[in-house]
Formats: sequence, C-alpha cells, structure tokens
Amino acid sequence: MKDDWKNRIVFAEDAVALIKNGMNVYIHGACASPVPLLEAMVARKSLTDVTLYHLHVGGEAPFARPENADRFHSISFFAGANVRGIIESGQGDFVPVFLSDIPGLFTSGVVPIDVAMIQVSPPDKHGLCTLGTSCDSTRAAVDSARIVIAEINDQMPRTHGYTAVPLSKITAFIHTDRPLVAHIPDPIGEVEARIGQIVADLVVDGATLQMGIGAIPDAVLSRLKGKRNLGIHTEMFSDGLVELVESGAVTGALKTVKPGRIVTSFVFGSKKVFDFVDDNPLVEFHPSDRTNDTSVIRRNDNTIAINSALQVDLSGQVCADSLGHRIYSGIGGQMDFMRGAALSRGGKPILALPSTAKGGKVSRIAPELAPGAGVVTTRGHVQWIVTEFGAVNLHGLPLRKRGEALISIAHPDFRAELSRDLAKIRHFVMAPAAARA
Repeated sequence: MKDDWKNRIVFAEDAVALIKNGMNVYIHGACASPVPLLEAMVARKSLTDVTLYHLHVGGEAPFARPENADRFHSISFFAGANVRGIIESGQGDFVPVFLSDIPGLFTSGVVPIDVAMIQVSPPDKHGLCTLGTSCDSTRAAVDSARIVIAEINDQMPRTHGYTAVPLSKITAFIHTDRPLVAHIPDPIGEVEARIGQIVADLVVDGATLQMGIGAIPDAVLSRLKGKRNLGIHTEMFSDGLVELVESGAVTGALKTVKPGRIVTSFVFGSKKVFDFVDDNPLVEFHPSDRTNDTSVIRRNDNTIAINSALQVDLSGQVCADSLGHRIYSGIGGQMDFMRGAALSRGGKPILALPSTAKGGKVSRIAPELAPGAGVVTTRGHVQWIVTEFGAVNLHGLPLRKRGEALISIAHPDFRAELSRDLAKIRHFVMAPAAARA
C-alpha cells in the first residue's frame, strides 16, 4: 500500500465534523484514547446533546471539563479519576456491567453506536491498521458503528490477535506521531509488598494468571520470578508482567487456551509495555467477550485470578466499584475472572486489599458495606481474601465462620470491635477472652 493512504488524511476538525448533534459516540479507552480527536470534538461549540460511551479514558477527558459537560453526556462502563466528578454531579452516568457483556451491548443494538472514535496503528501493506493497545469493547464498537473516525498514530504499537481494522472501514482519519498516554506504575510500599508475597505463595508452577493494575498486582508479579511454566490469560496487564516474562517464568506451555501465547484484551502502562507488545506474535489481543468468557477462562487449569477490593463485609460481600454511592471505578472483569478461576481445575479466585484505608483510620473489613456501596463479587462467589495479615478461603464457610476468618486478617486495631459486631449480627455470646480484647 506504500504511502497511498496518506492522501486521505484530513484535519481533526474535519474528521469530527462527521459527529452530529444527538449522536452516540464510542471512545477508545486507556492508553489508546484519541486525544487530538477529543480536543477537536469539544472545540466544536455548535456540537451538543452528544452521548459518549467509554471505559477508562486516558488523559484529561476534555469533554468532562466544566465548560463542556453540559454539551456531552458521558456514560462510563468503567470510571477513571477524570470522570468521577461529573458522575457524582449528575452530568455523567455509569453503567454497572461485566466487561464480558459490554461488546454484546453494541452488537445487539441495546446501545446503538453511531460513531466509533479510535486510535490505530498505521496500515500495513495489506491496508490493515490495528487497534493497538486496546481491543476490549472497541472491537465491537468498530464493527457496529456507522461511522469510524480514527487517529492513525505512528507510535501506536502494531498488535496481534483480533485487532485488525481495514483502512476501508475508517470513514475519516487524522495522522499523528505522538507518545501514547502512559500510566506510571504505583510505588510498592511495605503493605503492598507483604500482600504480594502472601498472594505469590498461593501461585503454583504452571498456573495461568489474571491480574489487574496497581501496586499489589505488581508486587505479586515481582515475587513470581522463581516459578516455572506460568501462563497469562488476562483482561489487561501493565509493566510488571514484562519483567516476569523476561525472567523466563512465563512460557504458557501448560495452558489449554492458546498455549505458548499471552492472551489479553488491553494493556495499560508505560512505553515499556508498549514496546513489549509491538509486533509481538506471542501476545494476542482479543475482545473482552472472549478473554473474559468464563467458559474460556475455566479451560486453563490452575487459573489464579488476582483482583482488588475497596471494602469487604463480614459475610464476604465485596465492593470494588464505589465508595458508598460515589462511583470510583467499575465492575470491570472482576466477576468474570472470579467465577472463571473458581470453575478452573485447581483455580483460585483471589481478592487482595490493604486492611485499612485513610491512613489506618478505617478498616476495609467492615460489619456491613457502606450505604450505597455496590456488591461486585457476591458472598456466594467469593473465595480467597488476602490482606497484609494473611489469606483466608471463605468458600464453603457458614456466615459466622467466614466472619471470624475475615476478622483474623483485619488490622489488629479493629479486631475486637469487629468481633463484637459479628457477635451482635450473628446472635452469639462472645467468649470472655474475646469480650475483654
């Protein structure tokens, strides 16, 4: 194809002119957010009543600025920090949904998409661009949208899997050469390091891993370099996985689904992870209705799913998407992988969290969830819970026993109070020693 495609390049303001008042627009997420197109869209002062559907939007999210929020209605399937404010103010909204179910909303027409606004790698000799760092729900949005507007970025990695987008499918595109929006890894503190070691001890040789993002998953990954024949089947990964692969611990040799391959839906990290996935045939990107399908996840033996939580009550209910009524993130793929790992032969669904919040003033293990808190993982699905004080498996335990197990890994400063709360909730008399604690 050589450079013939460059004859079709347009200015950003001309590309976004295809968006009309009242349309539904999907925005490519995470590191693949098409920032120049978003800026051009909000610069069109005549544009109004536009509904934007998206997962986490990388960068600033210009549509969420106060001066733009009344023209664009943001609906998040997963909320980042840049849209939490407009959700709380009522200028934006949030859909609680499993990541595995989002593509079906588009393909079925439940959520009709007029425009998909994406960022892609340059076309190859066959005229095929790729979705680069994020396939997730974007694959379905591109396939379903009437109009596709793209930023073709020379620095977008060319990725393998189900990421190809024919140039002929793109209605209009701009051309850039800019760094992707990067995510700098969170520092690993003492608490995260301890949790990382406890979780790592639960991982067996030959396990297939799913992990989220943050200091705890990175702490786990850094402690797995002595393991052998690990596999990766995950909705996302970041920089921490690259070092684990380079250590030789990851071979994927024992996987049933895509043996020898790393399977993911999107990546979220720095240039380190972008370079790792660029034209790497060992890394396959697939839509989230494939990566997060429990019937697929369970086929890999010893699947270890490592996810996080904001709060856990004494019955085992897990809140991971909100602080009371305030939306913090989203359901994402937590339940997809919690259930998939539970169904895997030898699998372990693990939820890891620090025992306290607000500088140690609040216990994350609580008698009950905060008013308005959403239950992401139900007490019927929960199994392993890990804090810096240990790991407990709640599977099969009655309410009182699971409450006692959770108290055993709560911060010591809160255990006596939690024990009294449990006795009151479950209607039993505490032992004298416990009562005096």
